[in-house]
Amino acid sequence: MGDLIDDQSRRYPSRPFLGVGALIFEAGKILLVERGKEPLKGYWSIPGGIVETGEKLEDAIRREVIEETGLHVEPYSMFEIFERIIPDGPDDEGQPEYHYVLIDYLCRRLSGEPAASSDVSRVEWVAEQNLSQYRLTEGTLDVIERAFAKLQR
Repeated sequence: MGDLIDDQSRRYPSRPFLGVGALIFEAGKILLVERGKEPLKGYWSIPGGIVETGEKLEDAIRREVIEETGLHVEPYSMFEIFERIIPDGPDDEGQPEYHYVLIDYLCRRLSGEPAASSDVSRVEWVAEQNLSQYRLTEGTLDVIERAFAKLQR
C-alpha cells in the first residue's frame, strides 16, 4: 500500500506527522533497518513509518514492518511515545524541517525472514553490545537500551 504522502510534503509541516515504530527482539538481538530515503538516509533505526488516515496503530505497525522487512509481526505492548523534531539548517527561521510523534511498540515475529524492501537499504539483527557500531537516528539508542533493560527484567 505504501505511504500516501510523499517525502517532500513532509518537509516544513503545518503539524506533526504520527508514526509508529517496531521494537522486534529475538535471541537477544533487535532488528534494525538502514533508512534508504530522506529524511535520515543512511541512518539506522527500528522499522516503522507514518500512520495512514483511517488506519489503526497496530495495523500501521504490521503494514510498515511487512513493507520494510518482509516480516509478519504481532505488536503486543505499547512501549513509549517519542518526539522527533528535526530543525532546519543554519538559516532556520523557527519552523522545523520535519516533526514526527512516534509510538513505539514491542513486537514479536510471527513469520518471514528479514529482507530490505520499500524505503530501507539493509536489515540486520543487532546485539545490544554492537549498537555503538551503527549510525543510529537521534534518540533511537536510548529507546532500544530501555527496551533491552525492560525485557531483561
